[in-house]
Amino acid sequence: MEKGHAKNLKKPTGKLGILIPGLGAVATTFIAGVESIRKGYCAPIGSLTQMGHIRLGKRTDNRQPLIKDFVPLADLNDIVFGGWDIYEDNCYQSAKNSGVLTDAQLERIKPYMESIRPMKAVFSKEFVKRIDGPNVKTGKTKMDLAEQLMKDIEDFKKNNNCERLVMVWCASTEAYREQSKAHTSLKNFEEGLRNNDPAIAPSQIYAYAALKMKVPFCNGAPNLCVDVEAIQELAMENRVAISGKDFKTGQTLMKTILAPGFKARMLGVNGWFSTNILGNRDGEVLDDPESFKTKEVSKLSVLDTILQPDHYPDLYNNLYHKVRINYYPPRGDNKESWDNIDIVGWMGMPMQIKVNFLCRDSILAAPVALDLALFTDFAQRAGYRGIQEWLSFYYKSPMVAKGLYPEHDLFIQLIKLKNNLRYAMGEDLITHLGVEYYD
Repeated sequence: MEKGHAKNLKKPTGKLGILIPGLGAVATTFIAGVESIRKGYCAPIGSLTQMGHIRLGKRTDNRQPLIKDFVPLADLNDIVFGGWDIYEDNCYQSAKNSGVLTDAQLERIKPYMESIRPMKAVFSKEFVKRIDGPNVKTGKTKMDLAEQLMKDIEDFKKNNNCERLVMVWCASTEAYREQSKAHTSLKNFEEGLRNNDPAIAPSQIYAYAALKMKVPFCNGAPNLCVDVEAIQELAMENRVAISGKDFKTGQTLMKTILAPGFKARMLGVNGWFSTNILGNRDGEVLDDPESFKTKEVSKLSVLDTILQPDHYPDLYNNLYHKVRINYYPPRGDNKESWDNIDIVGWMGMPMQIKVNFLCRDSILAAPVALDLALFTDFAQRAGYRGIQEWLSFYYKSPMVAKGLYPEHDLFIQLIKLKNNLRYAMGEDLITHLGVEYYD
């Protein structure tokens, strides 16, 4: 993150357009929630930008403003939504199909939700095998598809009189892929687009189009997307903020809360078995082994980084970590996760912890999408470019600069996020050091 203070920060004037690839359960819940908050129907529960406070200076100063009053964020009333989807349903129809929100919640904002219709999407069955739809772009090359997206972005900004844009990926998890030659440089990537390189995924085409239009990009899925050298080179070249990947919501959120506690108390962990049932479009997509592999890598990465078995071999060197996701249509968006944690205490005595989390996946993801959009717009106005590691708080697999390991501890992530806000606004960082008592 580059140095930035209030004197370099542009004010959030005009409208902020939030463009969303994938107008499914998460996106429509996000949009419906923002509109309901604007209408006064509900509070922005789950959103740090809207409900969180930040301490400034010493505890005795009693300065703890709301974050949104301290940092010049875009106002919710200035947000305009748009997006792409493979299905032709407007956002009201899509939200009804997703079954996340009640009929009563949707009916009172029906006209607004119906007004948002998806643009034709860039899509490939090679990357998402379990779903298909008619609202898809066609083109001779992937570069042609990217240029169509750029035209969509340009038209949306003009037609909605937007001052600024940000893109938040809320579409499906793509099949697992590793970096190829096409991903190693911007030159190779653009050549790959022109030659229809099979290694280039739809999410990367969206990211490329966004960054070419100088629109910052947040990756809410575990796809190989902005975490490749070619896209990062473009982000630095065009001075655009990027972050990712994979919204931290249900089971992984619990892991980043619990695991730091075990480590803080030097309790050992021998095993952590995690399983989920999920019935929405995400569950259907993840029923494909290739897409599940992408999600599994994201979910498995958390514990090793938090527990640091290399530093604490007696406590965590033999940890067995297993993750399962099962598609179960009757459950819909109401994901249920079970965790069995085998911990070890004094004298090597075993203990167990059972966690049964009956969560609502999109309800947890929606405020994350909002915060990322607002903070990313803030970063862009502050002149930050490239990877925004300070937004790790919101991701399962946080992106970091080359050579660094990601920080997964939720509480360290929150300290980092707030200290970055303090730094950007010219306030002292909070170290939590107390008064020292000595002669």
